[in-house]
Amino acid sequence: MSTRTIHEGDGVRFLREARLEPGHAIITSLPDVSEGTLSFPAWRAWFVETAALACRAVHDDDVALFFQTDVKREGTWVDKGYLVQRGAEEAGSALLFHRVVCRAPPGTITFGRPAYAHLLGFSRRRRLPPEASSADVLPRLGAMPWARAMGVAACEAAVDFVKRRALSHTVVDPFCGLGTVLAVANRHGLHGIGVELSRKRAERARALVLRPEDAEAPSRRRRPGAS
Repeated sequence: MSTRTIHEGDGVRFLREARLEPGHAIITSLPDVSEGTLSFPAWRAWFVETAALACRAVHDDDVALFFQTDVKREGTWVDKGYLVQRGAEEAGSALLFHRVVCRAPPGTITFGRPAYAHLLGFSRRRRLPPEASSADVLPRLGAMPWARAMGVAACEAAVDFVKRRALSHTVVDPFCGLGTVLAVANRHGLHGIGVELSRKRAERARALVLRPEDAEAPSRRRRPGAS
């Protein structure tokens, strides 16, 4: 039976101290500049460093996956996919795939955040044969248990990859929020380990149960407290 363990604490500290055994994959979203107190230059450096820590934390043959949504700042784009790739390069990890996840239908005009998100996968030693190729554009994000969640459909794609292609048995999310990706991992028979700084969110992450239809739901926010 799959298990879910949520630690209350600092995800960066967890990554610095982590010695993950083979079979552990990281699937996470690194926090946005708006979620902390760092200046933008300090956050940018922190983001790259933390992406590198996540890539180093997994075994050479295992994978680290990142789901990130860009933001606008003073009329320019902050490309988080680029920042993640800088961190991965520092860690000696190669890009296995870069998928685009539609947050809104194609042709939609958005403000502040784009109509797409990045889903990127890295490994230091694992490589994918041509027959492991998959769609580069995912048509829907899926339901979001909270405003900062990784949509359920995106979680399904990430978990399916680490289970079938990386042969992982455990998903680790050092910035787990309400635990969406861990709940999806459990539904696929994988163990989940999360780290969350907020006690209230950690409690909710331990209890989160998702509905099968959430993966097909429109990419919209759900009211706070919904599961």
